[in-house]
Amino acid sequence: MRFLVTNDDGIESVFLHELVRALRAAGHEIFVVAPKREQSWIGAAKSRHRPVHVESADRGLGCPTWVVDGTPCDSVNIAIAHLLPADLPLDGVLSGINIGLNVSLGFIIASGTIAGAWEGSLHGLPAIAFSQDMTPELYDQLKAAGGKPEAGLHAMLRISAAHAARLAPQLTAATLHRSFIVHNVNFPLGCRADAPVHRTVPARVVVPGLFSPAADDGTHRLIFRLGDDLSPPDPMTDRAALAAGVISHTILDYKTLGH
Repeated sequence: MRFLVTNDDGIESVFLHELVRALRAAGHEIFVVAPKREQSWIGAAKSRHRPVHVESADRGLGCPTWVVDGTPCDSVNIAIAHLLPADLPLDGVLSGINIGLNVSLGFIIASGTIAGAWEGSLHGLPAIAFSQDMTPELYDQLKAAGGKPEAGLHAMLRISAAHAARLAPQLTAATLHRSFIVHNVNFPLGCRADAPVHRTVPARVVVPGLFSPAADDGTHRLIFRLGDDLSPPDPMTDRAALAAGVISHTILDYKTLGH
């Protein structure tokens, strides 16, 4: 299959690179377009009030690659309209693998990773977002190491990427074009090669108080927290699946909004 791949952690993310390598190893044709810098929690924002710069770049991925000084949605929109060969139609748009989970109502709408996939859906294409759960401690260690994962995390990431390469063609083939559906796939911490996939729904989470009190200069800073889960016990939620060590697959069908 032929996929456009983006992310919200930026072009240098090892998590993006491992997804691309797994997809290419599975025989797929890949095009990469990703933000120049991290764009986490940017949602579906587009750069309306400034020009967006794009450049072709070689990041050793073995496929056409572009860096966009903008958001994930900028990246996908510009790639489909102006960068990709018109005579090579895409089978789908993939976004990720995100550094950290993207589960629950409190985070799905804010996710730049999911938004990158959603932009593909807005172009009528099947779309999948992939994310990797990790502890705050692992996240801080990764950031402190300049984005280079330690051996154990890297090994788990490769397992998750192999799952993604297996799931991508299956979910894409099962999704009609112009369906306005995004598949949200989250890999658990300690993801195993034999980890099962469970269909889930978004957890009902409220996330108040994400910012610190005002500092002396009057500024507030984001403090990450998972929020309070108000979900009923059934059906299984995306957060519950990760806690159980299984892969969460949530179908986000935007056609049902307002029903």
